[in-house]
Amino acid sequence: MFDRLERLIGKDKLDKLKKSNILIIGLGGVGGIACETLIRNGIETITIVDNDTVEESNKNRQIIALDSTINMNKTDAFENRLKDINKNVKITKITDFITKDNIDLLFKNKYDFVIDACDTVSTKILIIKKCIDINIPFISSMGMGKKLDLSKLRIMDIKDTCYDKIAKVIRKKLKEDNINSKVPVLSSTEKGVDTKDVIGSYSPLTNAAGLYLADYVIKEIIK
Repeated sequence: MFDRLERLIGKDKLDKLKKSNILIIGLGGVGGIACETLIRNGIETITIVDNDTVEESNKNRQIIALDSTINMNKTDAFENRLKDINKNVKITKITDFITKDNIDLLFKNKYDFVIDACDTVSTKILIIKKCIDINIPFISSMGMGKKLDLSKLRIMDIKDTCYDKIAKVIRKKLKEDNINSKVPVLSSTEKGVDTKDVIGSYSPLTNAAGLYLADYVIKEIIK
């Protein structure tokens, strides 16, 4: 099933992808696209983490949100979908909300890369600090709400972000904790639409963000 990819990158690099083990936290509009894209590009071992169920309101932006999956755990729905794409994929599911009390659940296995696509800032900080502490390559998705311009998406160090409230909070916390390591993130340099206290989302942008994350991980693995 990977013939067309193998023509581009070669068998050795494809084999490297197949042997890689990825952890992805958050299976929403961004994380869901990233997750599926990894599987469609050779990743065959993955741990997926999300405590939510699929809701009707997810249909505007989440690839897993279908009439047939409403009220399912996202981890279960993704397990079915990913195995329908590649029956050889090995999936570990964690259907829990990650806090400081259970974060070690995520790191029982050895990973080649971690994608943080969760929504909770405190959890994002825990994941970033843990990855830095145990020296696992990672990338963290910042705020995609209220944004419309796909051309403003960038992968950068968190210190270079702008117009991103989530990144601002995380930068401040890392500085307080004297963490000076590089923190690769996906962020938007767009100022964003003022929707007051309501966070709107635009599926072309969240989907593009998921593709950016998957592309970054794939190319880091095979470079």
